[in-house]
Amino acid sequence: MTIVLRDHSRPVADIPAYSASGNECALFESAWRRQLPLLLKGPTGCGKTRFVSHMAAKLGLPLATVSCHDDLAAADLTGRYLLKGGDTTWMDGPLTRSVREGGVCYLDEIVEARKDVAVVLHPLTDDRRILPLERTGELLQAPPDFMLVVSYNPGYQNLLKSLKPSTRQRFVAIEFDFLPRAEEIAVVSRESGLAEERVAPLVDLATRLRALKGHDLEEGVSTRLLVYCASLIDVGMPVRDAVLSAMIEPLTDEPDVKSALLEVSRSVIP
Repeated sequence: MTIVLRDHSRPVADIPAYSASGNECALFESAWRRQLPLLLKGPTGCGKTRFVSHMAAKLGLPLATVSCHDDLAAADLTGRYLLKGGDTTWMDGPLTRSVREGGVCYLDEIVEARKDVAVVLHPLTDDRRILPLERTGELLQAPPDFMLVVSYNPGYQNLLKSLKPSTRQRFVAIEFDFLPRAEEIAVVSRESGLAEERVAPLVDLATRLRALKGHDLEEGVSTRLLVYCASLIDVGMPVRDAVLSAMIEPLTDEPDVKSALLEVSRSVIP
């Protein structure tokens, strides 16, 4: 059965810019309308977070974003009792607030969180769509316009952590990658203000450096770093200084690797 939800559309001016590379926007909206959880896979800085912000705004949904880390526990998402003025008061976490009120709850880099987080998410990612709060005795039913979205970087996490198959199979998944050259140039130019002809060699350099991922580098140059680099150039920083600060220094601390990356950059951007 398809649930018809109220019109959440917003004026275009209020929606964060996003350049689609496939049918991901239609898939997101379909998953939301059918109350399906969504998993985004792709390299760091390729646009996953911007995509979620774009779609939440487009649908007129509140968005709660949580950047997961090693110390993130289930209680950080669901809530906890806190002392206020001598009284003990329950405070909802971001996941609980989203389940109570509706909207999108986005857990970025989900595999970084502690293992008990997956246990909390499981009842929300099947046909029950419930959130048990053991400490308050509540059993919350997610409203029709609640959506759970999680993301991770499989290429990086394979070396450290992974998402269990039993968890992955609870989600509809979209795989992200960096945009094709012409589209990435247009996006970086739009976000930074730097002319496309000056952005083009930066994108070409990023492509060369991304090819080194898994060899000398754990991660390649993200579109986010490209925007940072172009933004520095746009306000007058010399190109080589901007490339060093925004495209090389963030990738490695190893002097030998850094030197090799500088050689690559000089071959692409004289």
